[in-house]
Amino acid sequence: MTVEVGKQAPDFTLTASNGEQVSLSDFRGKHVVLYFYPKDMTPGCTTEACDFRDNHKSFEELDAVILGVSPDPVDRHEKFIDKHDLPFLLLADEDHKVAEDFDVWKFKKNFGKEYYGIERSTFIIDKDGNLVKEWRKVKVEDHVEEALDFIKENL
Repeated sequence: MTVEVGKQAPDFTLTASNGEQVSLSDFRGKHVVLYFYPKDMTPGCTTEACDFRDNHKSFEELDAVILGVSPDPVDRHEKFIDKHDLPFLLLADEDHKVAEDFDVWKFKKNFGKEYYGIERSTFIIDKDGNLVKEWRKVKVEDHVEEALDFIKENL
């Protein structure tokens, strides 16, 4: 399955940080900011999550829900949320199936190590479940504001 701007985003169900099973389709009628990140508690991922936290009210005012996805298990997500007071759900994609569906599970090379992992990416899904914007290979600085501006200006 390939995701494509202008097409329906693939539905999925994952366990959320609140222990519940959450599906993308549960959020029909709201805009969804679906962001994939490599790992809880790492510097870049913490900065990104805290940027989303700090702008959470602005997204809410635009009828947008933030969902973070990583391969970390729920218990690690809970610790990440507690440590940084994150007001949105984090979803556990431990088998990286959803990451593969969104084509963000990539072969990476870092400090001489080769492995598969998440390529930091964000997707904006409209109220009807259509993918309307994607950012791949995201640089954390100013990214959250860019996503917020896109929703303000386009949806």
